[in-house]
Order: sequence, then C-alpha cells, then structure tokens
Amino acid sequence: MKSVSLFFALGMCAVSAAQAMDYVSVGERSAILYDAPSLMAKKLFVVNSFMPFEQVVNLDNWVKVRDRSGGLYWLEKRVLTSKKYVLAVSPVVDVRAEPDTGAASVFQVRQQVALELIEATGTGWLKVRHQDGETGYVRSTEVWGE
Repeated sequence: MKSVSLFFALGMCAVSAAQAMDYVSVGERSAILYDAPSLMAKKLFVVNSFMPFEQVVNLDNWVKVRDRSGGLYWLEKRVLTSKKYVLAVSPVVDVRAEPDTGAASVFQVRQQVALELIEATGTGWLKVRHQDGETGYVRSTEVWGE
C-alpha cells in the first residue's frame, strides 16, 4: 500500500510541475539558439526579438528552452527580458476591445507576430499590447507562450 501512495504522490507532483510552465521571452535584440550551454557550442538558429519560449532548465548564465514545435535549445540568460510575450499561432488573430468574441476588433495580427502579454484574465482571454502601442484582448487559444 505504501508504494501505491508514493506512486500517487509522485504522479501528482509531476502533474503540478507540468501545469506550472514558465515562459521566457527574447529581449529587444535577436538571439542565438545553441545546442549546449556554452558560447563554444554549435549555433543552431537566430531568433527575432520578443520570441517566447517555455523555460525547461535554468542554469547560472543559460536557460534551456522549448519552442512551440517542441525543439529544445539553449539561450544565454542575458538576452531575455522580464516582459512576457505571446506568439500568434492562428493565421489571423483579431485583437478585440473587450474579452468577448462579439467585441469590436481593434486590430489584427498575422501568424508568428509577437504581442506583449499585459494580463492573463483567467477567462480564456489575454490582454496584449502590439509594438505600436495598441492594446486589446486575444483568446488564449490563438496565441502561444502564456
């Protein structure tokens, strides 16, 4: 019976950890993705500013991240910003004046456009800001990186 209780407790910890994903975003400049936590490691890609990633491992000067497709990479911690961004994943995303599908559209963005995350409302809607300063609400299902 003890092993069943331990198994259940470990399983619950894993579920809690899976639900507590932490996202990070690239700062104002582009960043290099590496295959290991070292400047001597192989450089894999260059990504644009504001790109969100899921944080997997946090070391002294490096962060192992996962992108939307599941790819794993290393980023220098210094290239990250404290601001959170989300990435539009639908072909066209309507940013609305209010958190409601019937609300007026303030503006639209295309797939792969990053929006600053201002607030998670807890209702399936996120308040976001475009680089030009316009704000509004998007459905959380239409973006990635929350």
